[in-house]
Amino acid sequence: MRRTTAVLFLTAVAASVSAIQVDPSVLDACPGYSATNIKTRRDGLTADLVLLPNPCNVFGDDIQKLSLSVIYETGNRIHLKITDPSVERYEVPESVLPRPKSKATTNAHSAAIQFNYTSSPFSFSIYRASTREVLFTTAGHPLIFEPQYLRVKTKLPSNPNIYGLGEHTNPFHLPTDNTTLTLWSRDAFGLPTGTNLYGNHPVYFEHRNTGTHGVLLLNSNGMDVKLTKDDSGESALEYNVIGGVLDFYFFAGSEADPTQVARQYAEVAGLPAEVPYWSLGFHQCRFGYQNFVDVAQVISKYAAAQIPLETMWTDIDYMDRRRIFTVDPNYFPLERMREIVAYLHAHDQHYVLMTDPAVAYLPGEGYAAYDNGKALDVWLKAENGSESLGVVWPGVSVYPDWFHPKIQQYWTSEFGSFYSPETGIDIDGAWIDMNEPANFCNLPCDDPFQQAIDQSMPPPRANPPPDPNTPIFGNSTSELTKREDYLNPPYAINNAAGALSSKTAFTDIKHANGLLEYNTHNIYGTMMSVATRKALLARRPGKRPFVITRSTFVGAGAHVGKWLGDNLSLWEHYRFSIAGMLGFSSIYQVPMVGSDICGFGGNTTENLCARWAMLGAFYPFMRNHNIDNGISQEFYVWPSVAQAARNAIDIRYRLLDYFYTAFHQSHMDGTPVLHPLWFKYPKDSNTYALEHQFFFGDSILVSPVTDDDATSVSIYLPRDTFYDFATLAPIQGTASNINLGNVNFTQIPLHIKSGVVLPLRAQSAMTTKALRKNDFEFIVAPNNDGEASGSLYIDDGESVVQTASTRVKMSFKNRKLDVSGNFGFATGVNVSRVRFLGINSPPKEVVVDGKAMGASQVSYDAANKVLDVSIGKPFAKDFSVRYSD
Repeated sequence: MRRTTAVLFLTAVAASVSAIQVDPSVLDACPGYSATNIKTRRDGLTADLVLLPNPCNVFGDDIQKLSLSVIYETGNRIHLKITDPSVERYEVPESVLPRPKSKATTNAHSAAIQFNYTSSPFSFSIYRASTREVLFTTAGHPLIFEPQYLRVKTKLPSNPNIYGLGEHTNPFHLPTDNTTLTLWSRDAFGLPTGTNLYGNHPVYFEHRNTGTHGVLLLNSNGMDVKLTKDDSGESALEYNVIGGVLDFYFFAGSEADPTQVARQYAEVAGLPAEVPYWSLGFHQCRFGYQNFVDVAQVISKYAAAQIPLETMWTDIDYMDRRRIFTVDPNYFPLERMREIVAYLHAHDQHYVLMTDPAVAYLPGEGYAAYDNGKALDVWLKAENGSESLGVVWPGVSVYPDWFHPKIQQYWTSEFGSFYSPETGIDIDGAWIDMNEPANFCNLPCDDPFQQAIDQSMPPPRANPPPDPNTPIFGNSTSELTKREDYLNPPYAINNAAGALSSKTAFTDIKHANGLLEYNTHNIYGTMMSVATRKALLARRPGKRPFVITRSTFVGAGAHVGKWLGDNLSLWEHYRFSIAGMLGFSSIYQVPMVGSDICGFGGNTTENLCARWAMLGAFYPFMRNHNIDNGISQEFYVWPSVAQAARNAIDIRYRLLDYFYTAFHQSHMDGTPVLHPLWFKYPKDSNTYALEHQFFFGDSILVSPVTDDDATSVSIYLPRDTFYDFATLAPIQGTASNINLGNVNFTQIPLHIKSGVVLPLRAQSAMTTKALRKNDFEFIVAPNNDGEASGSLYIDDGESVVQTASTRVKMSFKNRKLDVSGNFGFATGVNVSRVRFLGINSPPKEVVVDGKAMGASQVSYDAANKVLDVSIGKPFAKDFSVRYSD
């Protein structure tokens, strides 16, 4: 959520950055280091790296002596670290990302990937033990290690398949011919193509026909990662980092199953947080709801339109002069807000509010959020010890220091007071924004007070307040000292905002624990995320927190979800949202992710919004959200969009337990909840660059119409059997494209991958609580061997620690479906029917738990080859269904 007036758009300050341009061939000609004092052990080695004569000193003096450590932490993970033993250099703190421990049984000789090296000039490689295939090698590219510049370069295969290194708007399958990916958090309204955005995930997966592996550089400093191809056609990946250490994790992945590398990465990044069941419902928000009446009317209109609304959100509009932990007494009076929340809760719905990190700088004015933080001394400080000031929504602002020992006390206290269920606004989740951290103050920001005046921060209200007694929920009609090296380092990363401190906190700020913002900038948002999660846990002990953030770093998914920021109402951004979502969900281990449906900035169109409503139903995080100066785009505004939303949400909700099971599995072992096609068909090179189709969960192939205003789409079906989700008829994929015509604006093409048993609710509902009272049915979609399998996990949907759960396995073989497991959590519903797909002729007999079924309990659809069997038994114990030809 960003400013909307042209005067407040990003001001480039490139003139303040003096970059040294160095030809890559010059860097490759640097002498590098020699490995000495090499000591090997059972699980790795250590060595000294000594600088060879005639160093380049391109961006500073090359460090004379380094320390190398290589540890085989598991059979599938190598941890390689290069540091300067003479000084304590910054590393990502363990408090931000706890490191996994080595397994005591690990033996370097039996590991799936192996480390090899050349001593002088020092280079190293990582190779797959079973095939001797080199996965990462610095041969021919010397290591450069300077105070503010680190360089590592690896060769890549011809036309490599690289994914990750976000956050960005590049294709999911990264272009590798001279692409620069910059990692430096910034407020990036409109998601400009090819620039750094909000988050930083210096991890990539590389897929080859021979297998998939992964590489993480655990470094939070600013960096450029360059994917290049030289005149000879040789491809390479090059890290250019402005600080910290070289802290690499290499993941073996698998020769057959790409999801293995995702699970291995999760061992370092952390397993994704378990989400509340209700959070998978549909969410509605807007920047620009003018008052409490607006908010209430939207809730009523969704109900009148029979579009399920699970959660209502409110942006910063509710605040008094944009000050966090306040409500505007005229536009959003507290008692009316409490009335809205009470209404939502009475109807089994939920409420989420925005909380930004910036706190209005108002000494002596009785603003509790500032005064309480001041008393605890938790604000970021300038070099002279004064509070570091910026300009954000409430005007001149201060920023919380997430490293301060009392910051959690402060944040938890403010959340507990303002969001008190008894006296405040009883939110069900939190939305945190502007946490790069964003700053509207233009450099050099010598006078933030004048800039706040010039930019009209806080902005004035555009309309008079409503009568405070308006009925709701009836019938709806409706100058600072700067150190040059930390502000402008000799190597200038390709930050789209210009200088490192442009539009954010000054990078020469020193945190309470002595760490510089220069090093920790990229983890600010994730630290806020952790603090917010803890604050929600303290407010409602035992209940799973639901937090959505904008800025993320490695490990964020273990705490929060993510929305993809301030996109625009463009078909291009509709298409890009799939790549962005796949990056976070299948690579970065942040599975609860989605884009603003119908677009945030600008004005959507009816056709675009209809298509987006349907695509958005297959985002993990489904939310409609737009800007204050755009047209209304709630789904009920247009009949076609309303119908599209009803159709898509109906499918999403019926599949919700299947998807909730995927989320639980992700929490248990890191298995992604979304899959690009190449995850499922790793030998099919046609799938490697596909990014507009994906699997929702393990088995639902989503193939949205992606051309502007089109009613047809060309989709790729691998060589496999699929079943049309609407008709359940089988379709044989031939590793080729097929054209689907007459796809109207209320439809989205969906297919079931063969070999699965799908658990669905027999019908949808208006809320997720009501949904959980509906019966189950099972769809058996056999593969070419006549087999299928699946699983289902059910719990109470909200407790951090479960006292009971139901875990069911479904297996189909030899014309028999067995459903068995532990039914510890009482579902309270029946199994209404089982649907067998791909049945070529009516069965002679159908038997359920040994009892033959009568004709009235069995039906056969010859046109679509579907056999339906009515069950009608409580879903409380094992059962089986068998049919005979």
